[in-house]
Amino acid sequence: MKKTAIIPLRKGSKGIRGKNKKKMLGRPLFSWVLGEAIFSELDEVYVFTDDQEIIDYIKREYSWSPKVKTLLRNDENASDTSSTENAMLEFAALIQNDFDILCLLQATSPMTNAQDINAALNEILINKKDSALTVVNTHRFIWNSDGTPSNYDVFKRPRRQDFEGLLIENGAVYATTKAAFLKSKNRISDSIGLVKMPEESLVEIDSLSDWEIVEKLLADRQKRNKVHQRIDYLVLDVDGVFTDGCVYYDKEGELAKKFDMRDGMGLEILRQNQVEVVVMTSENSELVAQRMKKLQIKETFLGVKDKFSLLTHFLSERNSSFGAVAYIGDDVNDLANICSVGWSFTPSDATDIVKANADYVLTYASGEGAIRETCEILLKYNKRYERI
Repeated sequence: MKKTAIIPLRKGSKGIRGKNKKKMLGRPLFSWVLGEAIFSELDEVYVFTDDQEIIDYIKREYSWSPKVKTLLRNDENASDTSSTENAMLEFAALIQNDFDILCLLQATSPMTNAQDINAALNEILINKKDSALTVVNTHRFIWNSDGTPSNYDVFKRPRRQDFEGLLIENGAVYATTKAAFLKSKNRISDSIGLVKMPEESLVEIDSLSDWEIVEKLLADRQKRNKVHQRIDYLVLDVDGVFTDGCVYYDKEGELAKKFDMRDGMGLEILRQNQVEVVVMTSENSELVAQRMKKLQIKETFLGVKDKFSLLTHFLSERNSSFGAVAYIGDDVNDLANICSVGWSFTPSDATDIVKANADYVLTYASGEGAIRETCEILLKYNKRYERI
């Protein structure tokens, strides 16, 4: 069965301006659910939007994934008053109903992971439901507007462990068969399966305070999932890590960057100890390309805006995991990787938010020995790990 997902996005957002493109842990909000969809059992994932900037970004950043497609959304179905169902019907017509299961994914639910998506699909594929949605089991006491309790007896207040609670729709994942969708014209209908997600996924992003809460929850989740093992890869940013973050320009453009030669020797020693060195930078700099060629760093990726997605893809191709990675970054676009890898490092002069989230704040500053210090720490760490 062909399993197709739609992630509807629109330019307008009253609560948070440009919400879908706003950076959460250094990545555009929509990137979190899109990345998980790529590594789920879905066959294709469409980003359906009226924002050409998002379409251009996706074509550039996700060209490595044949699953990811984009489709331009009609302005009428991207207004404040248009429903998600209208967008889904427009989308289905545009692709000529070429799907067996249609999965709706919401960008405003960044806590969604591939397992949640697969579980919703399996409600249809395995449990033979017509549709499915994700819910949260919350142990809250609910009241009616007339001052009466809705789900418990005030004179027999149950303990949390004895209270079944309520299942609340969290708006993250919906799935439906084509037959059920075309008949009902609704995201769920007929027999409906339920998939439970953690209670933290219930927070909806409608305001900046919601945003801050979800970003903290997401960072905490990534850190909880860290696995410590032998380090096989050291992944580095460039500006603010290899260099002091400064660039010198003349009328022709980029003129010079300063690199520390001792860092290069540290990386060479690390490679001799079977740790592969990888460079990912958001800048597309010929000077950087030349320096990495000189250092014989073959895995050099320039012009990367979503480093987390690229690193996920890189590790998947090598049948490895984030636990095998050490990462050095200094700014917000490194945050997702900083929070997720086995060991994360940051120079002493990095931005405060990165220093607050990194595992290790280095003694040395960027371009002044921070990389060499990291190399020496990793060599000692791997030797201790190999003795265990």
